[in-house]
Amino acid sequence: MMEKIMSVKVYTTSFCPFCIAAKRLLAEKGVTFEEIDVSAGNQKGELVSQTGLRTVPQIFIDDKLIGGFEELRALEEKGELDCLLTAGD
Repeated sequence: MMEKIMSVKVYTTSFCPFCIAAKRLLAEKGVTFEEIDVSAGNQKGELVSQTGLRTVPQIFIDDKLIGGFEELRALEEKGELDCLLTAGD
């Protein structure tokens, strides 16, 4: 069982299937995350200023951009996601 979960932030929209899949994978792992819906207000500008990207999802683990759902899933398939989500011992 993971001991300490790092901070996780996910930039999303409610209608994006990759966003839904990313949130589902994180939820299945028991990860609590901050969701920022870029379809409302000026959050899209925040996403672009932090990443230079306009696509969602964009996932940050402990303030480090790991990418979108494809990158998240690849980390999980390689067995590396849990290491990123767990603080060093």
